[in-house]
Amino acid sequence: MTPIRPDLDPELRALLADMPLRSDLDAEALAQIRPFSSMPVEPLLAGRAVERREVTVPAADGARIPLSVFSPAGTDSSTGAPCVYWMHGGGMVMGDRFSQIDIPLEWLDLFGAVVISVDYRLAPEATGTTPVDDCYQGLLWISEHADELGIDPARIVVAGASAGGGLAAGVTLMARDRGTPAIAAQVLICPMLDHRNNTTSSHQYSGTPGVWTREMNEFGWRSVLGGIEDERVPGEDERVPGYISPAVADDLSGLPTTYVDAGSAEVFRDEDVDYATRIWAAGGQAELHIWAGGFHGFDALYPRAAVSAGARRTRNDWLTRVLTPAPTGGAGKETLSA
Repeated sequence: MTPIRPDLDPELRALLADMPLRSDLDAEALAQIRPFSSMPVEPLLAGRAVERREVTVPAADGARIPLSVFSPAGTDSSTGAPCVYWMHGGGMVMGDRFSQIDIPLEWLDLFGAVVISVDYRLAPEATGTTPVDDCYQGLLWISEHADELGIDPARIVVAGASAGGGLAAGVTLMARDRGTPAIAAQVLICPMLDHRNNTTSSHQYSGTPGVWTREMNEFGWRSVLGGIEDERVPGEDERVPGYISPAVADDLSGLPTTYVDAGSAEVFRDEDVDYATRIWAAGGQAELHIWAGGFHGFDALYPRAAVSAGARRTRNDWLTRVLTPAPTGGAGKETLSA
């Protein structure tokens, strides 16, 4: 029996009708999909005054991690621009550093932010904490080269969508626990946070074709966890690190101000709501938006739909508040300089 689930936004439903969908994912399908899981970045840079730089940084095991650095052209490096460190989506198993890059490039336009996107290694070739470790090493490099990059080390925002949102959350936890680098804010867009895959919303989006279903989610988590999940004692999560599955982290205190959003009609809805709730319970600051009728990744796939435009505008407004220093002697605005 098909479970009762929230309706899709009518405009999104019409757009989605033309998109080929599937209900599950396996190794054979992944091999076919991977080459098409990212769009070229050059068309997005056309017409933008952007300077692009490609670098590689060492992973903990000696592998090389590619980073793309996009800076507003002509920026005075002595002023210290905000930096957005971007982690792409793709269920931990596909995509690259240019996936969904149009989202942070908006922030380059709006805030003069330096955008840096990381090509972390993908599962099933890379398992366990390797993807989040790669992302953390990229963050360390950014912090250590802040002057060279022309960024303000006190205004580094980590951000990501889907799997990248989960990795952004994991990197933030890792930086908190290790005491470096400083992260000013995290932006978690429909983040993939919980390997247990057992929420109400997860079950609602099971057994029928979709952009990202419960079955696809199981494949993604199974791919990245590898033998870790096989060793786990039923009902316990000690062997699955919170850095790769942030929902199982015991302590969400001491995190930077956080933005979380998702659609009402997607697998990750409930785990995302729970994550924001736990940040509040730990005394932290989080802003949460669940967009009625939004499916997974709706605003990345169809940015011009009305609900997508609203989601992006609201996210941008939040970042504007976060990146705007409080008036001298005043109070009431979030600030990264506090």
